[in-house]
Amino acid sequence: MKDIGIKTEKIQLDQFLKWADLVESGGQVAMLIADGDILVNNKICNAKRKKLYPGDVVTLKGNGTYRVVEEI
Repeated sequence: MKDIGIKTEKIQLDQFLKWADLVESGGQVAMLIADGDILVNNKICNAKRKKLYPGDVVTLKGNGTYRVVEEI
């Protein structure tokens, strides 16, 4: 699991995936969601703009697991 730091209180899923360099566009996020390839806290995520907070864990099937952490 890799920690990805954010400088805000929360971040949207699509922004997080771009921030972590896991996707290049929002369209890519939509395709991954449609295929059921994104899990947030071990549950399939259906919302591109789901709000993530420090401590949340995002799994991208075939690409790894990432934890949202507060960057100080």
